[in-house]
Amino acid sequence: MTTQRRRLRVTGTVQGVGFRPFVYRHAVALGLSGYVANDSEGVLVEVEGTPEQLDELSHRLAEEPPPLARVATLETISLPATGGESGFRIVESRSERAPAVAVSVDVATCDDCLAELIDPADRRYGYPFTNCTNCGPRYTIIRSIPYDRPATTMAGFPMCEACAAEYADPGDRRFHAQPNACPACGPQLRLLGVDGRVVAEEGEALDGAVKALLAGRILAVKGLGGYHLAADASDAGAVAELRRRKHRDAKPFAVMVPNLDAARALCRLSSDAGAALTSLRRPIVLARRHPDADGVADGVAPGLPELGLMLPYTPLHHLLLAGVGRPLVMTSGNLSDEPIAHTDDDAVTRLGPLVDATLAHDRPIHIRADDSVVRARPNGHTQMVRRSRGFAPEPLPLPQPARRQVLAVGAELKNTVAVAKDANVVASHHIGDLEHLAAHRSFLQATEHLCHLTGVDPEVVAHDLHPEYLSTKYALELDLPTVGVQHHHAHVASCLVEHGRTEPVLGIAFDGLGLGTDGTLWGGEFLVADLRGFRRVGHLRQLPLPGGARAIREPWRMALAWAHAALGPEAAARYGESADERWRSVLALLERPETPVTSSAGRLFDAVAALLGLRPRTTYEGQAAIELEAAAADLELDAVAPYPASIEGDADLLVIDPSPLIARVVAERDQGTPVAAISAGFHAGLGRTAAEAAAELAGRHGLDTVALSGGVFQNTRLTDVVVDACQEAGLSVLVHQHVPPNDGGISIGQAAVAALSD
Repeated sequence: MTTQRRRLRVTGTVQGVGFRPFVYRHAVALGLSGYVANDSEGVLVEVEGTPEQLDELSHRLAEEPPPLARVATLETISLPATGGESGFRIVESRSERAPAVAVSVDVATCDDCLAELIDPADRRYGYPFTNCTNCGPRYTIIRSIPYDRPATTMAGFPMCEACAAEYADPGDRRFHAQPNACPACGPQLRLLGVDGRVVAEEGEALDGAVKALLAGRILAVKGLGGYHLAADASDAGAVAELRRRKHRDAKPFAVMVPNLDAARALCRLSSDAGAALTSLRRPIVLARRHPDADGVADGVAPGLPELGLMLPYTPLHHLLLAGVGRPLVMTSGNLSDEPIAHTDDDAVTRLGPLVDATLAHDRPIHIRADDSVVRARPNGHTQMVRRSRGFAPEPLPLPQPARRQVLAVGAELKNTVAVAKDANVVASHHIGDLEHLAAHRSFLQATEHLCHLTGVDPEVVAHDLHPEYLSTKYALELDLPTVGVQHHHAHVASCLVEHGRTEPVLGIAFDGLGLGTDGTLWGGEFLVADLRGFRRVGHLRQLPLPGGARAIREPWRMALAWAHAALGPEAAARYGESADERWRSVLALLERPETPVTSSAGRLFDAVAALLGLRPRTTYEGQAAIELEAAAADLELDAVAPYPASIEGDADLLVIDPSPLIARVVAERDQGTPVAAISAGFHAGLGRTAAEAAAELAGRHGLDTVALSGGVFQNTRLTDVVVDACQEAGLSVLVHQHVPPNDGGISIGQAAVAALSD
């Protein structure tokens, strides 16, 4: 029978996921000859056999890849048949060109490795670094591409004879598992005292950590992408002490529980939320807590109806939880808002004063990656809040191929960076707020590493319009052409990328603030937008931002401004006298022409929260709005009639004036209406009015789709009101699910816009 030879080029997430042994097994089963190799573009296969055999192999590669693989393309080239080759081989990796392969994400311990972990007869029994081709660290240990052991932080751990045999056996699930190790040759645990000295190793280190947690102590624990601060979540005293040491007065802590049943005992979980929680990506899932659930101290999430839950995603986590037998607080190993510590020296320096001991190990983390966060929405779906470990750096398809290679440097807060090349955009892990020096250093490392891993040699750099953002300053210092992308256009563009849309939509971008093209601070915007450009067609009423950045940390200032705008100086004075002794000077700022003005929806939420006495001052970003939403959590969407707001403006620009909303909020408060009802009325009123304005603007501009983006749309109550009202008006609505609506998605939108710019 006539034989043929073909070269198959497979791209996508195909390295570090068992793709080569997968190809090997199927090629051997089909009786084919040839070889498979990794290279800087993905996986290369040269194979010889009958046309039917070759067609079947191609089908299996494209349609039945390994669980962690994501095949983007499969290209086939016909070659002259050799006729003299026998057998099929896996050959050494090649790296002749710039890397273009998708790097696999870090994934949770698989069931096979867990079975070994708890089997006393297995040689990996109780070994905290058990992994295989189907699980374990990837992105956080990779230094360069191709993904082979010498290019990872496992390079310093030569495999023992048994591990080397597994690694070399194509039939073994540890074949070419780069982090493969065992107690004889792999990383080891060590318990450090407060002075950073080793006090116990291996099993004794784990036992010491368990005893410390049960005694109410606080530990630093080294995970996949960095250090956590850990404490017994059921111990109110330990939780309070952790808050004191971490300087985190109220922001909720994440809680790690052993399994899905334990999670369901604490929170209401939809099928989507449960699937996210148990997925190999293992994000933190924010879900509604059962009112009568116990076992977790109130101080874990003070005053909030939700808990952030996650399941263990490393063998070490499984062993810790099994030893303690209680839920554990697992919060980022940092002081508030700084990047997590990921090197051992940094952990000793920064975390040493915060903890009673450190549970470390000697496998280096090359790239820090904080835990990802998704939120369970009332409609059962989930929404990405922070896209990091387990998701980054997985590529997202661009709606149109990039015209050039792009580096996008993101925003100032919740920073991520992204690159665009060919058909994909790749975003980094969560970096943090660049106002902190440590975050800026992490930003520089992430930018260089992402370009290196993806083989992107930027031809243009995309940045925010705000000249004082450190990311913008960095972009302007590069010797590259620049593309400034307006903040809210980037928000809407990120939503379009997620949904694969290219045609114009009516974008509603509600957030804290971003610099507008007119030099004012936008934040409640209606844009006719696509990936090529935008036009501002509506916004919330602008008013002064008294004190600039101080107004963000002190919502009472915005409450004063809105009371003055909606009800006049006497009402503002009455509120000011009860709010802060500086009220007169702040009131005077409202009349000064140099005081910046803003259309921010986020600051409107702050104002209402302060007027209701919920949060006149904040200790973390978004706190006032979060607590305002939480206040109405027990009420159905239609439990309270919408409070009124007005729509003004002309044929070119609609303006929503929330003054009637503010007046109603104050009137209801003064009449003793419960805060929950007032919050529900405010949400319903703003959401309904936004949808009414969207319907009007969509009709004017011949559009049938609305895209919701910006950090305010993390508020599920507002989102559901707007979605329902827009759909009632006959509009389709795009909402974020896989890309954060907050500034964590800005780099993705910037990259997409710049990728198509002229």
